[in-house]
Amino acid sequence: MLRRFLLLTVLWAPLGLLAQSRGLPDFADLVDQQGPAVVNISTTSSAESPQALPPGAEEDPFFDFFRRFGPPLQRDYEARSLGSGFIISADGYILTNTHVVDAAEEITVRLTDKREYRARVIGTDKRTDVAVLKIEANALPVVKIGAPGSLRVGEWVVAIGSPFGFDNTVTAGIVSAKGRSLPQENFVPFIQTDVAINPGNSGGPLFNLKGEVVGINSMIFSRTGGFMGVSFAIPIDVAVDVATQLQTGGRVSRGRIGVVIQEVTRELADSFGLPRAVGALVNSVEKGGPADKAGIQASDVILTFNDKEVVSSNELPRIVAGVRPGTRVPVQVWRKGAPHALTIEVGETPDERGNRRAQGTSKPQGEQIAKLGLGLAELPAERRQELNVASGVLVENAEGRAARAGIRRGDVILAVNNVEVKSVEQLTRLLTGGEKGRTVALLVRRGQGSLYVPLELNGE
Repeated sequence: MLRRFLLLTVLWAPLGLLAQSRGLPDFADLVDQQGPAVVNISTTSSAESPQALPPGAEEDPFFDFFRRFGPPLQRDYEARSLGSGFIISADGYILTNTHVVDAAEEITVRLTDKREYRARVIGTDKRTDVAVLKIEANALPVVKIGAPGSLRVGEWVVAIGSPFGFDNTVTAGIVSAKGRSLPQENFVPFIQTDVAINPGNSGGPLFNLKGEVVGINSMIFSRTGGFMGVSFAIPIDVAVDVATQLQTGGRVSRGRIGVVIQEVTRELADSFGLPRAVGALVNSVEKGGPADKAGIQASDVILTFNDKEVVSSNELPRIVAGVRPGTRVPVQVWRKGAPHALTIEVGETPDERGNRRAQGTSKPQGEQIAKLGLGLAELPAERRQELNVASGVLVENAEGRAARAGIRRGDVILAVNNVEVKSVEQLTRLLTGGEKGRTVALLVRRGQGSLYVPLELNGE
């Protein structure tokens, strides 16, 4: 037994000395300094189950029978999700992923010191999965922004986030690859790592050993839904560019040239007389598009665009997208066994529905009412007579925050904080004016009775 212990000691001692000599990293200082700028993001939204629940069904004497033996009944319920983010400015701007906040009705940001804030969406971009949030706070801790271009494959990186809701969880690994293109994700040259990333880490920062953010953890490759050693992060320079455009213009502007392309294989390169299998082979050209006007033809191989080499066809979309529309740039193509120089004026990629911007108090009032989950209509004269009321507004639809407060379709709103409601326009003003976060008392007529319903407004 003693000999076995001594043998193990001899075997393990060199490993310990090796670790000390190589200086394996200690992440404690990095976490202490940068951790406070990482936040937990929780969202709520409403959803429905498959089949409708008829009005008054719960009061029916046969309700329990059908609940137990009948088909599933539809109910509005509150869906919750968790994610991560990080503060980029002391006055409360936060970066996260679009898929963390997409379709959210309420967004809550929690700091490491347990302070909580209601957040509003400044803008989102589905193509890069970047979203910008804003909380009303000052003197907040902020992250340092790094340069992902200087990252080296094999370099140590650290993720901080909230996997499965466990706030400020720290995981570490190395950069596995750079410039990864994923299916349907041509606008982002992803950083691949083996850092443990799980549900809830989305939107959190990826740090280098200098304590600088180099990426936003966005997705994983998994056959099980859990971490399998392959994670992907959005380079922070891409994210910051998107965030700046969302903050200043409310949308992201990207270049386009109007071509369909494919990869250049070794066999195709030989057939075209190309010395190397590089570039993007043009399959077709949009008639009247920027490429057509510049003289690019089908069967051309685009070798460089805006003085950047196109090594693989999947690089061209993001190179083109990074050029501001209206800019004239040089293009080199391979045609009939020789290079040709052209100049192209870059067009603009059409905006997509996935992009949105919250306008704060400048948002149209109708949108703010929709944000509350209310669909309103003027109360018909025959309905007023039937209910024996002088005025009021009919609720045509109630979901989200309004449904959770207890408002139902078919209700008639008679007053707000004892102010008589006479029209949809007046009710809209009453519900959209004033301070954020306030609660109003709605006097609601339901059937032959009336009740007060408290409704919280968030001003978003």
